[in-house]
Parts: sequence; structure tokens; C-alpha cells
Amino acid sequence: LHGYLELLKVWKNLNRERVLRTFLMAFFFYIMGVQTVMFMAASFGEKVIGLGMKQLLITVLILEYIGILGAFLFAGLSKRWGNLKALTLAVIVWIGICIGAYFIQTPMQFYATGVFIGLVMGGIQSLSRSTYAKLLPQDTPDTASYFSFYDVMDKVSTVVGTFTFGFVEQITGGMRNSVISLAVFFVISLVVMSVVKVRRMPG
Repeated sequence: LHGYLELLKVWKNLNRERVLRTFLMAFFFYIMGVQTVMFMAASFGEKVIGLGMKQLLITVLILEYIGILGAFLFAGLSKRWGNLKALTLAVIVWIGICIGAYFIQTPMQFYATGVFIGLVMGGIQSLSRSTYAKLLPQDTPDTASYFSFYDVMDKVSTVVGTFTFGFVEQITGGMRNSVISLAVFFVISLVVMSVVKVRRMPG
């Protein structure tokens, strides 16, 4: 019960923290797309491209190793441009990934998409947490509650995203359309994130 009360307290505090609230809204939409891609990529490769287990394992390895490189890449970009601009670039790349995935026909195209996913996957997650931490009220005595709220939003977005992915596939008859629906999430997050005040964002 105490945990729920703490989350409710954070929710009420967000009414006074407009910038933080706006960022969390943008985070909810783009992390919805990120987590859904991570959960559904293997299923997409198997059902749409016809990949076997060996080919899917190759994709997982690509994501893991390229993800390390991507984390360093976006860490460097955030130092040079600031977190918000680096996050904006990552979301734009994700939009391109979703649009490109709609046209994938061959295993090599799937692997190439995996490279781009790896580059932005780790980077966007680490940048999100870092940006959130920088936007927390400076006089916050207990940041644990805020990060618990952040983690709950992450989990809820995963549920909503995967449900939407499956629902779109069910009503349209194809996973390619589901991928395009994820692009819509990223576009919404990009619009919302443009409202976040840069002056509150130290590099």
C-alpha cells in the first residue's frame, strides 16, 4: 500500500512540474515503440521474413554487440549536443526504422535493420533515464519514488505497445501494418518532446 501511495504522490507532484510531466508523456510514447520492437522483432522475422532459429540468433547477437557501440555513440552525442537533441535524433532514427521495416523482404535487409535498432536501442534507454534525472525537482528528498514511477510507466508502455501491435495485426491481417502503427507512437513522442523547455536541460 505504501508503494502505491508514493506513486500517487509523484503523480500529484507532476501537476506542478510541467516540464517533467511533458517529458514523461513523450517518454511513454517512444519507449512504447522501443519495447514493442524489442519484444516483437523475433516474431516479425519469423512470420513475415521466414527466418529460422539460426538467423534469429544472428539478429540477437547483432543487437547486443551493436547496442554497446550505440550506447557510447549517443553518450558522445549527448555531451556534444545535450540530452534532448540526442534523444530527438534517436526518435527520428526509430521512425525511419519502422518505415523501413515495412518494406523488408530479405534476411539481409532484416539484419541491416537490426544494426540500426542496435545503434539506438541502448542509447535511447540510457539517455531517457539520464534526462529524467536531470529534470527532477532540485529539492526532491526521495528520488526513489520518482524512479519507481518512471519504471511503472516503462512497464505499462510495454503492455500497451504489444497489445496495440497485436490488435493492429489482428484487424489488418499483417505485421507490417503493426510496425507502421509503432511509427505513429514515435511521431507523437517527437511532437510532445518538442515542447520540453531546453533551458531546463543541462547538457
